[in-house]
Amino acid sequence: MMQFLLFLLLLFAPISVLSVDPVFNDDVLGLIVFKAGLQDPKAKLSTWNEDDDNPCKWDGVNCDPTTHRVSSLVLDGFSLSGHIDRGLLRLQFLRILSLSKNNFTGSINPDLLLRLGSLQVVDLSENNLSGSIPEGFFRQCGSLRSVSFANNNLSGKIPDSLSFCSSLVSVNFSSNHLYGKLPSGMWFLRGLQSLDLSNNLLEGEIHEGIENLYDLRELRLQKNRFIGRLPGDIGGCLLLKLLDFSDNFLSGTLPESMQRLNSCTSLTLQGNSFTGSIPDWIGELRSLEMLDFSANRFSGWIPESIGNLSSLNKLNLSRNQFTGNLPESMVNCVKLLALDISHNQFEGYFPSWVSLTSSPASYHSLQVLDLSSNAFSGELSPNIGAHNSLQVLNMSTNNISGSIPVGIGQLKSLYILDLSNNKLNGSIPPEIEGAFSLGELRLQNNFLSGKIPAQIKKCSSLTSLILSHNKLTGSIPAAIANLTNLQYVDLSWNELSGSLPKDLANLTRLLSFNVSYNHLQGELPVGGFFNVISPSSVSGNPSLCGSVVNHSSPSVHPKPIVLNPNSSYSNSSTSSLYHGHKKIILSISALIAIGAAAFIIIGVVAITVLNIHVRQKISRSAASFALSGGEDYSCSPANDPNYGKLVMFSGDAGFDDGAHNLLNKDSEIGRGGFGVVYRTVLRDGHSVAIKKLTVSGLIKSQEEFEREVKNLGMIRHSNLVGLKGYYWTSSLQLLIYEYLSRGSLHKLLHDEDEYSRNILSWRQRFKIILGMAKGLAHLHQMNIIHYNLKSTNVLIDCSGEPKIGDFGLVRLLPVLDHCVLSSKIQSALGYMAPEFACRTVKITEKCDVYGFGILVLEVVTGKRPVEYMEDDVVVLCDMVRGALEEGKVEQCVDSRLLGNFAVEEAIPVIKLGLICASQVPSNRPDMAEAVNILELIQCPSEGQEDLE
Repeated sequence: MMQFLLFLLLLFAPISVLSVDPVFNDDVLGLIVFKAGLQDPKAKLSTWNEDDDNPCKWDGVNCDPTTHRVSSLVLDGFSLSGHIDRGLLRLQFLRILSLSKNNFTGSINPDLLLRLGSLQVVDLSENNLSGSIPEGFFRQCGSLRSVSFANNNLSGKIPDSLSFCSSLVSVNFSSNHLYGKLPSGMWFLRGLQSLDLSNNLLEGEIHEGIENLYDLRELRLQKNRFIGRLPGDIGGCLLLKLLDFSDNFLSGTLPESMQRLNSCTSLTLQGNSFTGSIPDWIGELRSLEMLDFSANRFSGWIPESIGNLSSLNKLNLSRNQFTGNLPESMVNCVKLLALDISHNQFEGYFPSWVSLTSSPASYHSLQVLDLSSNAFSGELSPNIGAHNSLQVLNMSTNNISGSIPVGIGQLKSLYILDLSNNKLNGSIPPEIEGAFSLGELRLQNNFLSGKIPAQIKKCSSLTSLILSHNKLTGSIPAAIANLTNLQYVDLSWNELSGSLPKDLANLTRLLSFNVSYNHLQGELPVGGFFNVISPSSVSGNPSLCGSVVNHSSPSVHPKPIVLNPNSSYSNSSTSSLYHGHKKIILSISALIAIGAAAFIIIGVVAITVLNIHVRQKISRSAASFALSGGEDYSCSPANDPNYGKLVMFSGDAGFDDGAHNLLNKDSEIGRGGFGVVYRTVLRDGHSVAIKKLTVSGLIKSQEEFEREVKNLGMIRHSNLVGLKGYYWTSSLQLLIYEYLSRGSLHKLLHDEDEYSRNILSWRQRFKIILGMAKGLAHLHQMNIIHYNLKSTNVLIDCSGEPKIGDFGLVRLLPVLDHCVLSSKIQSALGYMAPEFACRTVKITEKCDVYGFGILVLEVVTGKRPVEYMEDDVVVLCDMVRGALEEGKVEQCVDSRLLGNFAVEEAIPVIKLGLICASQVPSNRPDMAEAVNILELIQCPSEGQEDLE
């Protein structure tokens, strides 16, 4: 009712306003109408009262002291949601409008500047605005000095009308989905000081004329798709302090004019295809504090002039083709904090300033030193401990010889030490205990000998201990069991002996433990990680015993009684005695065998009885929890192990008396990498799906489990399977999901009986693809990576909408790691992104994009990702890519559609699937981009009824 009255007030305002104070009415009315269309969960606008004469004391509102009209509206971080209502258009004297860090949706109002001609600052950043920037938005922007639409979901092109805003000082459209070329008039904004268009889809060349922006201080164009060379006149922007062109497709050499950028403090060209050598004039940019030329195609030697950059604190030249050595002049770069020259072709001995044989004390501020993957030789300096600020020291994959200096123990801030893949010899110095901040110690593939020092227990932060492929001897020190943060241990391919310390089973965070190919013996530890350890992780140790290696411990048996047949008895007596004793010997052997068999049978019976007992407990537990519900309702005293905790996120529906069938085989409807799924019925008659988690050995504590599950329960989207509740005991964890009767996408696509009843039409398939994209995009917006995307995890509801299930389950594991993830999703053959096979590549949302790409191809073609023929294996992605190259892509569409599909949709969809399934993660689009592309591909519904 209030909104309706406000609407009437707004509608008839020109008449009614004459009878009240004209100074304040428009401002109060406009803001109240604006508020009426918002959700304000934190009551940030509680001071906004329509009965007030003026709004000048309202939170977020400022007024001009002379006119008492609203001049500034700043609501940053108020947690508001809704649309930016037209009520703001009544604030005729508004100069600053800042609504950043909220959850506003909808599109940008094209009349904002047209009606509010006095606006100087517009900041709508960090919201969920969508659509394009209206072409007419900037047509009347005479007063506008700063505009920011950063971190939204905007698409389309940058309006050409932007070039009309001659008073603009700052423009920020970063982190959207804008595409197309830069507006031709962009370089005529002569007053522009800051331009940020980073993280979009902009393309084309960066044309010349940029020198007209003689006031420009910051230029950020990174993470786009620009091509060609840098503009040759860029050196005309003499006031430039920050220049970032990283992660584009730029090429060529650096323009000579850049040597005039004497004010530049940050120059970043990372991730392009620039060639040539670093020019000598680089030393003239004496203000540089950060220089990043990494991941390009630069070559040649590093010029001596780089030593003139005395203010430099970060230098990254990694992943290029540089040769020679580092110039000694770099001894003058005394402020350097981070140096990364990895993955080049540098060679020779380390310069004196690296080995600290002649460098000044002020150089000891270095925190990151990465010289890995080059051809450096020589020995590590005994003075290495003087780099006492080092946090990362990586000299792996070189030709370094000699021993590890004891000075390594002086690096008290060191977190990563990687000297792997060299020619180091000698032992691991006990002084390493001094580097107590170590988190990763990697010394594999060297010639190290001697024992693993017990003093390593002082490095209590260690998460990775990799010492494989050396010549280490002695036993594994029991002190390692004190390193409670350990996750990865690799001691394989050494000469270690003795038994494994039993207390290793107490390392609760352990994800990988490899001691293969040593001389270890005795029993494997029992419990914890060692209950699920892979046999390959302990292979090559013949004397190790335990169920994992299928080798029992040697038992002590009494020696059989053996009589000497060559005694002094007569032949007949001898023969008689011999045969008699032979019978005795056989009888004793038989008794031993019978005893052993009886012992085994008793053991089997005992284990069977125990299993029945445990199953009865679980069944009683499931039945008991199912008899009640409600938020955080515990069914029994906490000290009774037969009862658990049931939590339903909405309503109080529990399970009926049939809940004891919950975990029965008859109720099973599916299996996956994280557990078995059953169907049961709530008391209110609604069916639900119950996932019994089978990762109990890896699962987090109850507190962490409940926090993560409750967070997942808050996620709501029409294309995501809803989580309704959960059940917890220390030995049994269940997740309660909505039940979808049509089953999985895999069933609809590949079940022959299902196909004979109902073949999915092209329109239904497109709807499924678009729905999957929207659901996955929403997950990524919530910073959730699925990791296990496949057609069995996509369910279809009664209206044909897809719903993605099993999302967020990896959050229930203690650490997200390649090893654990691969083991959990090994059933996802064909859907796994190639980066899962490389431990050094970070897993990101792009691995989900890969799986989505495979799903797209699966839906369009009706074929599985990998199909095994009689004498061949067909990989779907390769087959479709080959058809595309041969111009036969239409033939890939499922033949059961009988040609009844929209070619103008099918081909672009197939191409999108191939792009998403690119081997290179950076080539794959974001899911939000994929949604936009699909909506552009989608044909109008008119005239397509025949495709249904």
